[in-house]
Amino acid sequence: MSTDPLLQPVERLLGGRTGQRLSRELGLTTVGDLLQHFPRRWIERGELTPITALPVGEQVTVVARIVSVERRQMHSRRGFIVDVTVTDDDSDRPATLDMAFFNSHDALRRLQSGHRAMFHGKTALYRGALTLNNPDFSVLDGAEDPGQDDLAPVPLYPATAKVPSWVLRASIGTVLDALGPEPLDDPVPAELLEAASTDGVPLPSLTAAYADIHRPAAVADALRAKRRFALQEALVLQGALALRRHAAALPDAVARPAVGHGLLAALDAQLPFTLTPGQVSAGAAIAADLARDRPMSRLLQGEVGSGKTLVALRAMLQVVDAGGQAALVAPTEVLAAQHHRSLTAMLGPLAHAGRLDAPDGPSTEVVLLTGSLTAAQRRETLLKIASGQAGLVVGTHALFGGTVQFADLGLAVVDEQHRFGVDQRESLRRANPGTHLLVMSATPIPRSVAMTVFGDLDLTLLPGLPSGRQPVATHVARMAHGPRIIARVWEVIAEQAAAGHQAFVVCPKIEPGDPSDPAGQGSQGGRGDADAAAVQDMLPRLASIPALRGLRLAGLHGRQDQQTQAETMGRFVAGEVDVLVATTVVEVGVDVPNATVMAVLDADAFGLSTLHQLRGRVGRGTAPAICLLATRLEDGHPALERLEVLAGTQDGLEIARADVQQRGEGDVLGATQHGGSRLKVLRVLRHADLIELAADWIGAHLAADGTLDHLPLAEAVAAWEAGHEDTGDYIEKG
Repeated sequence: MSTDPLLQPVERLLGGRTGQRLSRELGLTTVGDLLQHFPRRWIERGELTPITALPVGEQVTVVARIVSVERRQMHSRRGFIVDVTVTDDDSDRPATLDMAFFNSHDALRRLQSGHRAMFHGKTALYRGALTLNNPDFSVLDGAEDPGQDDLAPVPLYPATAKVPSWVLRASIGTVLDALGPEPLDDPVPAELLEAASTDGVPLPSLTAAYADIHRPAAVADALRAKRRFALQEALVLQGALALRRHAAALPDAVARPAVGHGLLAALDAQLPFTLTPGQVSAGAAIAADLARDRPMSRLLQGEVGSGKTLVALRAMLQVVDAGGQAALVAPTEVLAAQHHRSLTAMLGPLAHAGRLDAPDGPSTEVVLLTGSLTAAQRRETLLKIASGQAGLVVGTHALFGGTVQFADLGLAVVDEQHRFGVDQRESLRRANPGTHLLVMSATPIPRSVAMTVFGDLDLTLLPGLPSGRQPVATHVARMAHGPRIIARVWEVIAEQAAAGHQAFVVCPKIEPGDPSDPAGQGSQGGRGDADAAAVQDMLPRLASIPALRGLRLAGLHGRQDQQTQAETMGRFVAGEVDVLVATTVVEVGVDVPNATVMAVLDADAFGLSTLHQLRGRVGRGTAPAICLLATRLEDGHPALERLEVLAGTQDGLEIARADVQQRGEGDVLGATQHGGSRLKVLRVLRHADLIELAADWIGAHLAADGTLDHLPLAEAVAAWEAGHEDTGDYIEKG
């Protein structure tokens, strides 16, 4: 049995009942697990503000007694608000404060009349009264109340109703006492602890950091300890990425040099436009990688509309010309089908009924493999892939599962779409050693995010936009301000149609009452209400609106068969449809220069990246374009901040930065690219300097054989990898 004190079961130190509760409720089974359950905040008595002195529009912390908790339904949409009234009746000038929690079952369950709690959030005015919307909170017991005489900061932990913060505080205190001052093995070298300091004082050792983060003498000590653990996490992650990068380069790849004739030359000869300088330079870097006998691992990063798909297609044709196969992978069947249509459209006259015929080169086929194929169609497609008859293959991640056999897969192109993380790429490489890999990023990414999420890839930037692209004026249409708001949305669409242009109306749902994101179409940040706007419901409603009467409407969504989708999109491209009412099937690969207006209904249901992608479908011609983000959210709802960000900038990098700040990194290491993260304290924007420092240190200390075995860090990296062995079946499940 290991002598590492951090691997001891918590039951041994805390007793069976407490240990079982920690394990059952929070998954904390070892001493290390418990010590790494870090506080969310530390409260000092001096930062508490009486209710009567609260400023407007600032972050505040209030300790107060709960007077009442009431739940009420929202008026304009499905969902509820928890109204909480609190009082600081033990202050010199007692007052009350109203708070609103949107759809918060946690607040409804844990906040009870008579209890004292701490609330932290940003104040705002609502109907002339001061309020806190969706504040962070922690229910307190007497020992934790910052009003006590002890001036030491009080740690507040992520807790549950059955394991409150004070139980965690007591349990961690017991563990710290048992460990004592004995030094723990530290995976972070002293030189890095010194280099990462911001005040000239080296960051604490592992033993001291555990004490400082759980029992700080001052909040500054806790924050320095937290920075130390962020550095440790960055170092372990960069070490794991370096090992994966080295392992990916070990298998030999088949070199696929450009041949100077064939399908790629034929495509270039028929393009009706000139490639942008960015497309030329990115294409040259990728072509050089493909010509080598080491597997390419490259990220192609560019703005919406910068032409990434064309760059990828040219790379795919280079591989096919050299005798191999290329696969384009999308996160969902809907987007895979959209990519298939987009590639076929780009190929133009070269593609006839699924065949590619170059005037002076090979012939091959373009196939789509999705779950919607019949059994006979699937067998036929699998046979074409296995025999090599299909040179270009489009599908979901299931293409790399055991049921699909390629004759000679030379290149895999992954449309990242924020849903194909580090672990999934590792699974892809294990299943297809030696295959060249190109990952496309939908929007620009902050460098620190790229180093964390894509640290196993080389980076190619695709700057600029095709000539003639227009900026898109973006406005938030707040329907809660009255019926005139949405009426104006329809009027704008009618005005654009009268001028000879076309419009998109995007809905989160296909049918009324659908569960959240029924077809996996990319909604990332919203409520998922069953009563959100639906394509099937909006089509007849739009037809009955006087301003839109006489316009030609059509619906497009992922439950339609592929032929119907293709025909509908074809009519829209040809100008035979004035208003296309669609789900996010139009998010990628749709190029209709005559479309000048997009209305996104219940826009708060989508994440910033999806909204930025959607907005990129208009403004592709020479006429000015407009995007209207319609929302039924009441003033003060935190999701409105996301929409205001999009309305305020066209800069994809700023949007990506705001997306990470508002929604978190997501599970950047796995498949879920928003919301919760497997990272404990490392935040890829806040700790950009630590990520860069760790990456540089790993690069300088990686052994010649690509290992870290000579470093104390090796054991921590191995433990990290062991915790990520459960992701290989992602490929099988698609």
